[in-house]
Amino acid sequence: MTLSNLASHQKPPAVDPDQRLHMKMIAHHVWQLSNRFPDNLFNVYLIEDVLIDAASRWDASTLLKRLANIPLSQVALTHCHPDHQGAVKRICTTRGIPLACPEGDIASMEGQAPMVPRTAAIKLMELGFAGPAYPVQRSLRDGDEIAGFRVIHTPGHTPGHVMYFRESDRVAIVGDILRNNHPITGKTGLYEPPVVFTLDPEENWRSIRKLAQLRPTLVCFGHGPVLTDMEQFDQFVARLPS
Repeated sequence: MTLSNLASHQKPPAVDPDQRLHMKMIAHHVWQLSNRFPDNLFNVYLIEDVLIDAASRWDASTLLKRLANIPLSQVALTHCHPDHQGAVKRICTTRGIPLACPEGDIASMEGQAPMVPRTAAIKLMELGFAGPAYPVQRSLRDGDEIAGFRVIHTPGHTPGHVMYFRESDRVAIVGDILRNNHPITGKTGLYEPPVVFTLDPEENWRSIRKLAQLRPTLVCFGHGPVLTDMEQFDQFVARLPS
């Protein structure tokens, strides 16, 4: 039995009072970690004992503190961008756990290819937030399973971008196929990811529609607070270009 399967038969991990202040349960066996101010800037989630995304390199020490004494079996990325892979190396090496990465983004994660798109914005993000390259131990493909969530390939933002979806309660962790805050003002609301960070916006529209077809009840973003108002989401999807 894997650590993830074992965790599903256990009580949630015990956390001390300081950790509890920075870990919010948002669904069964799903927590959102607060790792920087303002909240919801670079979101990180814990599904059972699997960490989803790893924020920026500046978040490594904070995340390690938040996760002290919390069982971890692996880090799994939604995609390889500086604000999602930044703390990967420190977390994986410190905790002695493997990295799982979407197949189409492995070359970027391992430093064999640049992060895409190759815009000035991405290059600036790399300088400010990216962590070092790190070897991937598990390649994630469409239909794989992570701690009870199905891996769904949702390309467009990056070639390999994936989201994680749990059929039992229709919780979706969607990375950056869309966001729930404005990238400049921080105001809460649904937005497409900025074009300067997105390889193929039209492909990303198709990925958003793929999410809509799943009829999620809770959507967890890489940026912005979680969303439970599915009417708002449906209206957003209806306004996407055809």
